[in-house]
Amino acid sequence: MSEVRVPTLGESVTEATVATWFKKPGDAVAVDEMLCELETDKVTVEVPAPSAGVMGEIIAAEGDTVGVDALLATIVAGEGASPAPTAEAAPAAAPAAAAAGSVDVMVPTLGESVTEATVSTWFKAVGDAVAQDEMLCELETDKVSVEVPAPAAGVLAEITAPEGTTVDASAKLAVISSSGAVAAAAPAAAAAAPGAAATGKDVENAPSAQKLMAEKGIDPASIKGSGRDGRIMKEDVANAPAAAAAAAAIAAPAAAPVPRAPVPADDAAREERVKMTRLRQTIAKRLKDSQNTAAMLTTYNEVDMTEVMALRNQYKDQFEKKHGVRLGFMSFFTKACCHALKEVPEVNAEIDGTDIVYKNFVHMGVAAGTPTGLVVPVIRDADAMSFAAIEKAISEKGKRARDGKLSMAEMQGGTFTISNGGVYGSLMSSPILNPPQSGILGMHKIQDRPMVINGEIKIRPMMYLALSYDHRIVDGKGAVTFLVRVKEALEDPRRLLMDL
Repeated sequence: MSEVRVPTLGESVTEATVATWFKKPGDAVAVDEMLCELETDKVTVEVPAPSAGVMGEIIAAEGDTVGVDALLATIVAGEGASPAPTAEAAPAAAPAAAAAGSVDVMVPTLGESVTEATVSTWFKAVGDAVAQDEMLCELETDKVSVEVPAPAAGVLAEITAPEGTTVDASAKLAVISSSGAVAAAAPAAAAAAPGAAATGKDVENAPSAQKLMAEKGIDPASIKGSGRDGRIMKEDVANAPAAAAAAAAIAAPAAAPVPRAPVPADDAAREERVKMTRLRQTIAKRLKDSQNTAAMLTTYNEVDMTEVMALRNQYKDQFEKKHGVRLGFMSFFTKACCHALKEVPEVNAEIDGTDIVYKNFVHMGVAAGTPTGLVVPVIRDADAMSFAAIEKAISEKGKRARDGKLSMAEMQGGTFTISNGGVYGSLMSSPILNPPQSGILGMHKIQDRPMVINGEIKIRPMMYLALSYDHRIVDGKGAVTFLVRVKEALEDPRRLLMDL
């Protein structure tokens, strides 16, 4: 028998409410199949099965409040499982235990609050031999790519979710046969949207959402649910007034997409049309939402990089020899920003309704360009890290970003962001906020320019800095002060060591 317990809920979150059970005692469950959903103050957490078997006793019923590591349920050995539901009865339910000699390939855990993915690439075809843990396919979510390994060795007997299919977090992707038998082709209708056939909302909304809607007198029909099968979650209700206000703030209704002008036949023949990836669609939506909801303003300054470059050149070989990582400029900028955020805490804060939430820590987002789009891995507690620790974290997360290996957790919780357009040659730009953050620093190309120093013209390596900030929470004085403190720290790096 194995135990199902409450997973880690996040920093400072100590309890959650059991929102929905997807399984009942006697149901067959597969490893990593979603058993229930928990609700915290801000997010919904899905709890996967730690092992395969039969659902035993449910300890924490829907509506119960539970703490971290609390016992939710038990899973017993596979004997005595109740008959699996038919496809007609529950098309979106998790598949029953695999038939003898075959193993189902399921969608792995996608990350907190991620409920669906798109099958982007199959590396194997039906009939191919596969080894255990060999990569079968790749899924694409809003932010990351997820590789799906083979749960067992055998022959790929059936692909139930072809490329381009959108699948939910508990869908079956394929079947592996240990006997080498290949199943007949699945019906086209089943292949079109496996695990996503149920479009009706045949489960109740989250208990906390129902309570909040009753308190606020909100009609459930006016809210689009983000939970499984369109269930309304607590955060959907909490965000409803903000969404309505944002919509009302737009003076004119959004115009319908303007169709393209007619294209000459010879030009059309040389064009290539490629569907936007889910990641690119999400980037586009978030950036536009940021412009629509925040009162964004950008202020600029410039920094003389002479001292930082001299210090780096003097110690870079010793630094790399001792710490095993190169000394770059990002650690200096990260340290300088953490130093400035202490003096101007509103740049490190966020707006939650009518409250300002000040963060007594710095989780630094470092924007990184990848072949599939821009991602922002987060370095947690960067304000408490050394130069070496920061450089190691940036190097490791940058490589994982380029390889598409970042998890959702590694891109969540940032309080401030640094974006370095200088690596691409950008001399000046206005970065866009990464909501709900209130500040983002744009770095740019270092360029030799004539500067007047003590009455004399000298050539100095200069960089323009840009701070975009949310003017609803950060005043002009605070924004300018922040940039000046960053400038001072970089032009005299000894200030960082002495916390001045």
